[in-house]
Amino acid sequence: MTSQPASTLRTRLVDQAASDLEENRRRQQELAEEVRMLKQEEALLVDILQLAERYEGLSEPSPLPQQAQDEPVLTGAKRRRASAAAPARTPSPRSARSARSARAEKTAKPAKPAKAGNTARTVRAGKPARAAAAGKSRQPLLGELLLSLLSGHDEPRLAKELRDELLVKHPDRAPTAQVVRNTLESLVAKGSIQRHKQQRSVLYTLAESGRHALAAQEGAQRP
Repeated sequence: MTSQPASTLRTRLVDQAASDLEENRRRQQELAEEVRMLKQEEALLVDILQLAERYEGLSEPSPLPQQAQDEPVLTGAKRRRASAAAPARTPSPRSARSARSARAEKTAKPAKPAKAGNTARTVRAGKPARAAAAGKSRQPLLGELLLSLLSGHDEPRLAKELRDELLVKHPDRAPTAQVVRNTLESLVAKGSIQRHKQQRSVLYTLAESGRHALAAQEGAQRP
């Protein structure tokens, strides 16, 4: 009679310990994954700060080369030495009058106006180039595309679902699943989207601040 209850109690304790151990390991795995994602987000933010500092350094005007600065001075000195070395020549009255007449004619001669056809062609040729440069200069960021995709759903979405939808609607963009998750986590840190956990899955929805940012972006893109 005593051995049977003891055996039953031991079995319950073993089952409970095994269940608690499995839950403990599962939580450790979740925390390790979250720590890994936070480290990747940290590396991404460090890269952004370094890139911003690099662009700030490029905005300063670069000094002119030393040779370019000294070159006019050397040329002027050589010209003066050559003038001093040449013998002085006294111009005759006739040559002096001819020189003054030539200078007066050059001064009075009007400059040729630019042809209207060449100017119009230059303007027309410059417009497509400027339009093409403006089109290439602004391409939507991955975070902006993910915000736009989340705005079309009322229910929380998985990172995998958002990536699959991105590949369908924007075939020219093919980010990896890890890049999509990192971008979503950076949007969570900014408060643009919200993270939800359902059992072992992580889902995302658009926050109110994300809707404002998306509306401002769409308004800026309108002509």
